[in-house]
Amino acid sequence: MEITNQEFKHCDLLNVKGRVDSATAPEFSKALEKITEDGKYKIVIDMGELEYMSSAGFRALLAAQRNCKRYNRGEVVLVKVPERIREALELAGFTELFKTFDDPIEAVGNF
Repeated sequence: MEITNQEFKHCDLLNVKGRVDSATAPEFSKALEKITEDGKYKIVIDMGELEYMSSAGFRALLAAQRNCKRYNRGEVVLVKVPERIREALELAGFTELFKTFDDPIEAVGNF
């Protein structure tokens, strides 16, 4: 798994490549936590190059969303979610918790 972070004026854009599974989810979770520890609560996650995400990755997403939405500070939005991951999110009931976009520029502009 490879994570890159682009900082914008209103939000952070996290690009995730590869697989988020039980071995890499802690690293993914730490990347999300680092952003919120820096006092930023508006996060866009680009999943365009993500091959797989396990339940551990979903838990990290949920924890970040909870942290960002606390006190109405911000939120986590998802971009270019692969079909298989989108189906898993739907099965888990997460599609109602996250806004999804097809274009990163549109997602960043959401903030």
